[in-house]
Amino acid sequence: MPWKEKPIIIIIKKLMIKDVEQIRGILKNHNLKSTPQRVVIYQIMSKLGHASADMIYGEISDQFQSLTVATIYNVLDSFVEVGLLKRRLSSNNKMYFDVNTYNHCHLYSQSQERYTDYDDPQLIGMLEQYFGNKKLKNFELSGVEIQLNGHFKK
Repeated sequence: MPWKEKPIIIIIKKLMIKDVEQIRGILKNHNLKSTPQRVVIYQIMSKLGHASADMIYGEISDQFQSLTVATIYNVLDSFVEVGLLKRRLSSNNKMYFDVNTYNHCHLYSQSQERYTDYDDPQLIGMLEQYFGNKKLKNFELSGVEIQLNGHFKK
């Protein structure tokens, strides 16, 4: 299937990238200029894993006082366009971004408005096989997303 990834790529994408030179290299490989704003936004995304523009703004507003939430959205969107991030729409219609772009599941806490990755290769494999055998009329499947909504127990 065109949307499956090799396991080694999954491992690489799960690494928390914090080194500025690594980030500059990643941006360059995706034909993006490594502006200080892009570098710090990707660095924060690597740290948080899942974040909204407001969350990133809260993390970096002291460093970049002239940086607006709108600019952060634009940078995040540019990352999505080149495949560095994926969008996640929460149940309260707030846009979050995910640094892990491989096929995986999410646990979403509605009360905390927080995403956590839930890796279940068996479930993903079953769905890939199931939909791979289906003939979806006038539809080409590019991926399967699973989100379990609930609340994290204390």
